[in-house]
Amino acid sequence: MATTFQMNPDRVAYFEAAGWRAYYDHKWIKMLRLIVALAHEQFRIPYPMALLAGYYTTRASVAWVPVDHDEQKVLSYLEKFYQVARRYSGLKFDPSRVAALELQYFDVHRRLAGNPEKEEFLQTLIDLHCAIFGLSPEQARESAEWRLLAATTVDLITSHSSKNVEGDWKKLEDYLQRCYRSIQQEINKHYMQTS
Repeated sequence: MATTFQMNPDRVAYFEAAGWRAYYDHKWIKMLRLIVALAHEQFRIPYPMALLAGYYTTRASVAWVPVDHDEQKVLSYLEKFYQVARRYSGLKFDPSRVAALELQYFDVHRRLAGNPEKEEFLQTLIDLHCAIFGLSPEQARESAEWRLLAATTVDLITSHSSKNVEGDWKKLEDYLQRCYRSIQQEINKHYMQTS
């Protein structure tokens, strides 16, 4: 685990939530701007490299949209993004492994949308958070649970089942804040124990 890794959980959550909204609205230029800011905020990728990282993520997202998408193309863009993220973040993850888990996250989210049984989804998120941030499964569980709530909330919005769309977007951002606060807290705890 990188002991020097720091992020502002609330800013990361803001950019991610807004990025999700742009994704579901198919506002690709807006999404790119938000993902550039997210890459800078979360992984400390400097400009203009954050623009390149944002481009890779946006291309992966656009490539994922069709049901009959090219999985290798999506994976390739995700891996390129995580190669850039690793270079600047101070984290020691394997970009290929993390990209594969991110693709698995895309897949399980789509497959289980509207399904009340989410154990596979939760485990995928635990594995993803462990792989990126160097956490144990126990340390990653809380953040994964908050992220699952965020994903479930976006499904409510995008399936047109939400009774309060704006309120649910706010809830989604709150869940992501809690997700990233949990990650930062676990990283900080590890740092305190090893200092």
